[in-house]
Amino acid sequence: MRGTDARGVRARLPAAGHGHPVAGRSAAAPTSAVGDYNLADVMYLQMAIANHEQGIELVALAGAHPVRPAVSELAAAIGATQRTEVDQMRGWLAEWGHPDEVSTDPADHAHHGGMPITDDAALAELAAAPDAEFERRFVTVLTGHQHNAVEMARRQLADGASPAVKAFADKVVKSRSGQISALLNAGAG
Repeated sequence: MRGTDARGVRARLPAAGHGHPVAGRSAAAPTSAVGDYNLADVMYLQMAIANHEQGIELVALAGAHPVRPAVSELAAAIGATQRTEVDQMRGWLAEWGHPDEVSTDPADHAHHGGMPITDDAALAELAAAPDAEFERRFVTVLTGHQHNAVEMARRQLADGASPAVKAFADKVVKSRSGQISALLNAGAG
């Protein structure tokens, strides 16, 4: 569905977060609503897809190292949830006529605190960690990654316009906060 402007004219929003400011509109404040969504909704979904896809890669690392069953089960559940959520987010973006990729240029994300993903070097270090250290490091990295998802979703709750995407973001805050608690408990065990 494409949004409509105040005059009821059907409009297509430009892709958010791709380093191409819209004429007459600041790239730093993507909150102008068109229909039932705004550019903050689009940017959130694009960034959340990138975050989720990296999270899926991250939890897959648990399958390649010996970890306690509780950690393995939590990692598998997180991966399954995030795969389902990626499909849902891609559906919204496709419905609105927007790409699901996000710019990797840090300057495109400076106004909202940066791109909420885990550093590639940290992932490579984790993948190469000795088995004796892997679980502790995994729990630490995944906890930080899930915290990034919570912070991004909170920003969406403040800036977004789409009721469906805001409800999704609220679900992300609650589920990821629960996962963080489980991870912290697992790390203490």
